[in-house]
Amino acid sequence: QVQLVESGGGLVQAGGSLRLSCVASGIFVRISDMAWYRQAPGKQRELVAFITTGLSANYADSVKGRFTISRDSAKNAAYLQMSDLKPEDTALYYCNTKASRVLRGPWSDYWGQGTQVTVSS
Repeated sequence: QVQLVESGGGLVQAGGSLRLSCVASGIFVRISDMAWYRQAPGKQRELVAFITTGLSANYADSVKGRFTISRDSAKNAAYLQMSDLKPEDTALYYCNTKASRVLRGPWSDYWGQGTQVTVSS
């Protein structure tokens, strides 16, 4: 199994910053793209950003210019630096990746438990 553990969430005022971390552990030989999703109360889960194994980053339009995703492949970790936070960024943020337990084996999808980000106005 693969475990994803997120950290770094919290309460911040509008305009503030937070840095989320996600670390993958367990039995696997390779990890694919790493992504951050978020889900606000009463809304569907949405993709915030993802980063490929080649370090290519992609963002939702709503966070472009404010959020930066990065990864450290040696640590099996991904990060989300969030700046100029807005009340509408309030949500439970989830880390997601696919991992394979054997070389050239099938990919399985994994999710973290989520970390809460609350932005006050």
